[in-house]
Amino acid sequence: MENDYIPISCAFYDELESAAVKKMISTIVYRDNFEEKTITDLLIDFKTKEKQEFVLLKSGTQIRLDKIISFNDLKPSDKDYC
Repeated sequence: MENDYIPISCAFYDELESAAVKKMISTIVYRDNFEEKTITDLLIDFKTKEKQEFVLLKSGTQIRLDKIISFNDLKPSDKDYC
């Protein structure tokens, strides 16, 4: 089901968190209501709401972590960056 949250890997979360700490402008490709979107922005924080994790961007956009298709060309399923 589209709304069931699927936790992401710790390694992928670490990549997101590292970009936030380093204040790196990042490109995220993600799913939003079955539509693929791309945004380039600064990751500023993370939050958990109703057992779902989100990244908060400087623009005010919030992206649920399991909706991320790629982050700076890394895919959640890639193992090479671990």
